[in-house]
Amino acid sequence: MAVCQEFDVESDIIPNIAAGFGGGIGNTGSVCGAVIGAVMAISLKQERGKSLEDWLRLANKVKEFRKRFEDEMGTISCSELTGYDFSQPADLEKASNSDIFQTVCAPAVGLAYHLALDMIKE
Repeated sequence: MAVCQEFDVESDIIPNIAAGFGGGIGNTGSVCGAVIGAVMAISLKQERGKSLEDWLRLANKVKEFRKRFEDEMGTISCSELTGYDFSQPADLEKASNSDIFQTVCAPAVGLAYHLALDMIKE
């Protein structure tokens, strides 16, 4: 959403389309929702184009985003980033009562945002 705001991309769909990404895709601990959102933003601005070369250019940009995110955060896995399995009610409750969202999630979102901006501008 923040990347879209940065580039004046407006749509009522955007906040809703990413709503299920939290907790690593619907609290499954899979890929960090910030990573998915950033890839969507990069794709929105880059577009896949009509040729294989266009698509490969986009794929390489996304691959580089992932590398940079993993270099900084160590992983793109929500459960590995947070140390919690959000699909388990006990872990979800523990996480909710911890500072994990401020200490891990907020920095991951910030990093994904800044990396996405960098990747779009390159």
